[in-house]
Amino acid sequence: MATQEQSELEKLIREFLEYLEVERDVSPLTVRNYTHYLKRFNDWMWENGSGKLEQITQDNVRQYRLYISRLSDGQGGTLSKKTQGYHAIALRSFLKYLIRTDREALAPEKIDLPKAEAHSLKFLNGEQVDRLLNSPTLSTDVGKRDRAILEVLFSTGLRVSELVSLNRDTIDLGRREFGIIGKGRRQRVVFLSGRAVDWINEYLKIRRDNYKPLFMRHKGKFGPEISDEEVRLTPRSVQRMIKKYARKVKIPVDVTPHVLRHSFATDLLMAGADLRSVQEMLGHKNVSTTQIYTHVTNRQLKDVHDAFHGRGGK
Repeated sequence: MATQEQSELEKLIREFLEYLEVERDVSPLTVRNYTHYLKRFNDWMWENGSGKLEQITQDNVRQYRLYISRLSDGQGGTLSKKTQGYHAIALRSFLKYLIRTDREALAPEKIDLPKAEAHSLKFLNGEQVDRLLNSPTLSTDVGKRDRAILEVLFSTGLRVSELVSLNRDTIDLGRREFGIIGKGRRQRVVFLSGRAVDWINEYLKIRRDNYKPLFMRHKGKFGPEISDEEVRLTPRSVQRMIKKYARKVKIPVDVTPHVLRHSFATDLLMAGADLRSVQEMLGHKNVSTTQIYTHVTNRQLKDVHDAFHGRGGK
């Protein structure tokens, strides 16, 4: 049976999650993730005999972080540094809330975030993009849909979650633009290429339904009893589709929707777009996030090196 102390901590966590949902208007996905991370923290606190709020000390947090670092990822390894970081971010946010609401709590800044693992930036070159875009079989409804999806992803740099949330009535094909609410509930305007608009129109020509989603499944049950959300494509289905086409045309990269997002940003920067504009189009909160692209896209650097470092030889 839960004690009063455990119930108190659970109550504060629940209060914090409600605050995120109502006052901060964060996405349901973020609330779900924070619920998972903070439940894990609450369970660990209780199992280790420190269920009282005042027992959230630097030493206990350190022990908890050690526990998280050793947790299995279910695939024979341990949780990635990125996932460990999410746990720490959730805990810091909870502590900030406690202090903001005049509770006695550990200072959030005393919790350091783990250093992120370095990853090489994957993107497709122009020839690979063309091969991927031309890979669907256009004699089928699914092929026309998939071509439209690939064109939209490369044309806009949308996240896959943003793509599947699109509805037919929210896109202005005449103006080739639409608004989107992305990560962190940030709003931005997204622009479509002429080619992406053409393929969306080709796809919509074959649609004989009244469902709202711009991109929907074409197998399974349909009818008035089937809701819009039941026919809407899922992020996972788009991920599988892209991998299938990448294998078909033998692209030697693990292609995901995010790789197409990277390719969109890389293509813009290599063509001379400024970093701030690309930041806006990607919906990044900070330009520092967008700067991950600069080390692979600043083509001027090689020209400078060749021009001024002649002593290095050819």
